[in-house]
Amino acid sequence: MSDTVAAAEPLTVRKKRRAQQSIVEAADELFRAHGFENVSVTDIASRAEVGRTTFFRYFGDKAEVVFAQEQRMLDLITERATSDSVEPAHTAADALDQLRPIVLELCRSASADPAGCTLHYELIAKHLELRARDALKTQLIADRLSDLLIARGTEESVAIFAAQIALACAQTARRRANNPQTLVADTRAAFDQVHLHA
Repeated sequence: MSDTVAAAEPLTVRKKRRAQQSIVEAADELFRAHGFENVSVTDIASRAEVGRTTFFRYFGDKAEVVFAQEQRMLDLITERATSDSVEPAHTAADALDQLRPIVLELCRSASADPAGCTLHYELIAKHLELRARDALKTQLIADRLSDLLIARGTEESVAIFAAQIALACAQTARRRANNPQTLVADTRAAFDQVHLHA
């Protein structure tokens, strides 16, 4: 975020963002050092130097901290939906073309902190509870992408299909290489592969 944009934000928004970031960073440090199951909300709040009330203002539980990046993705899609004036997509290929830059932007955002991204995937792989929540968050992102297309006037069935395929491109890249540093390039390659077989 640029300094100009940050300065234009109200003080309350900046404070909220700082508190959330502090909680996420504290949780990451503790999860790395002690494992997800051995860390409590109290531990995270203490490390972040915030009260439990502040923690629960931003996160429902410690698992939700693991998915802070996914919430930022959902917010980014919502921002995109309210700020653009793109024509409706009339085919699945057109819809996929519209979603491609958005999904690549989500991948770029997710992989901006490679160590944090790696920890995120390691935690999900080790804990059934987190895998279930990951599936839910992934579906929420797909729903938000299809809602964006529908808001542009795209037919619902086309929007839902394209959103699922677009997200599958990112998921394929993640599972194939499992490397945050190549996530964007691998996702782009998956989109290219879909176009070759379309």
